[in-house]
Amino acid sequence: MSDTHELRLVSWNVNGLRAVMKKDPSFVDVVESIGADVFAIQETKLQEGQIELDLPGYHQTWSYAERKGYSGTAVFSREKPLRVLHADAMLPIAHEVLSADDEQLFAVAATEGRVCALEFETYWLVDVYTPNAQGELARIDTRLAWDRVYREFLARLASEKPVVTCGDFNVAHEEIDLKNPGPNRGNAGFSDEERASFTELLEAGFTDTFRYRNPELTGAYTWWSYRFNARKNNAGWRIDYFLVSNDVAERVTGASILSEVYGSDHCPVELTIEL
Repeated sequence: MSDTHELRLVSWNVNGLRAVMKKDPSFVDVVESIGADVFAIQETKLQEGQIELDLPGYHQTWSYAERKGYSGTAVFSREKPLRVLHADAMLPIAHEVLSADDEQLFAVAATEGRVCALEFETYWLVDVYTPNAQGELARIDTRLAWDRVYREFLARLASEKPVVTCGDFNVAHEEIDLKNPGPNRGNAGFSDEERASFTELLEAGFTDTFRYRNPELTGAYTWWSYRFNARKNNAGWRIDYFLVSNDVAERVTGASILSEVYGSDHCPVELTIEL
């Protein structure tokens, strides 16, 4: 494919876009200074019409939660998408692969603005904010139902063209992916069930680009609690990812964590790839 070119993609859980707009540097400053081809965000926490975002040169794609001030995703892309899908496109898959009870749980999560899937000429870009299993694993059933449907959704897109999926997957996959694995085992984001579910996603034909490029790198995290000086002490978790279809993993030219960018309890992650 001689017409491929290197794309730079960035993903960031902003933990409330309106709050990050007021920080210094502001969200717009961060986007402009990074200059990515695609900038995907999660946890926008706003409804349509609550923000006027001026990002010259970018097409804006939004997905809003029905519940106010909660969840939400958006993608800013230099290229105009050929088509856009949201979580409601996953409802028929949920009906196929889930029990009736789990289908109900999934249907609620599907109203929370968790997916922006953009088809471009050479690939699909899918921005996701995976449901948090919550304290005492109160929402683990919803989480695992979501994972199962999302995995099938990506596999079907990948049968059309290569898939790049990014976002906050709310799981540290292996012990290397968090500072304190021992005390956190069984907690939300590091339960055996969530870790196994993420393994199943990878086994469905996807590559964790950061770990593919940095198999042994420790201390590489994307989220830190606001408590206990966690970021200062780098007591973090790697829960934000770029995954790509296995058939384009060799085209990845870089995968990094932009830990110098502040404004949220997460930092952005970046992928460069020839597509």
